[in-house]
Amino acid sequence: MNGGGDGAVRLERVRPGIALLTLNRPARLNAMNYDLVRGLYDAFDELEADLSYRVVVLTGEGRGFCAGLDLTEGASPPSTAKQGRAQAGLTVQKMIAGLVPRMRALPQPIIAAVNGAASGGGLALSLASDVRVAAQSARFNVAFIRVGLSGCDIGVSWMLPRLIGASRAFELLLTGRLIDAGEADRIGLVTRVVPDGEVVESALESAELIVSNSPFGVRMTKEVMWSQLEIGSLQAGIDLENRTQILSSFTGDLTEAMAAFAEKRPANFTDE
Repeated sequence: MNGGGDGAVRLERVRPGIALLTLNRPARLNAMNYDLVRGLYDAFDELEADLSYRVVVLTGEGRGFCAGLDLTEGASPPSTAKQGRAQAGLTVQKMIAGLVPRMRALPQPIIAAVNGAASGGGLALSLASDVRVAAQSARFNVAFIRVGLSGCDIGVSWMLPRLIGASRAFELLLTGRLIDAGEADRIGLVTRVVPDGEVVESALESAELIVSNSPFGVRMTKEVMWSQLEIGSLQAGIDLENRTQILSSFTGDLTEAMAAFAEKRPANFTDE
């Protein structure tokens, strides 16, 4: 099953409830061209329409996760052919940056299984994921500032400080230096580091833990945890939680969870 883009993105159901979404331009370290970006949008549309997919593992084929924008080919859609330079540039910018809110809005949690380079746009895709697992070969950097642009791009300057703290994020944004998997682990950018060749399997283990929880509860958790990054007070955050908990209590999965606990058996969630 392909998520569009002439095979630049591959979407597969690898286990019950779990999708593997693979960036599939290994010869270019999965750099972003139009086919890859369009393929991601198509895959996200497919996932959103089919809630039998419960969790998504995002990874890159070959030696890299995603090396950022393909500087040789670019990522311009056909619609920019007759646009002026500024207009065409803004069209491409919005198309790529729009992947971040699209990932945030996806009902399913996304686990990034980062292998090799996650630079520029690749870093943004990893940050927009809900969980990050790194292979020993993983490398991260804010590549934009290294090519004459601002380090603030594709949502990175909003997400990075919230994930690792402002002090560390500002240094990475200003220098563009590469950090390895060990440093990414120390600063809290990733949840763990595993040997090369094991990162997808490790991400799938986390996906299995998520799938064991109620579908509605997981979807609400993703929605609320991201919203909490934007809420301005503790009380507003608690108010959101209160309403979400009451909403969740009206699903059949709460009744099933209570029965399973009493009967000392695994719950059989139906998302009803």
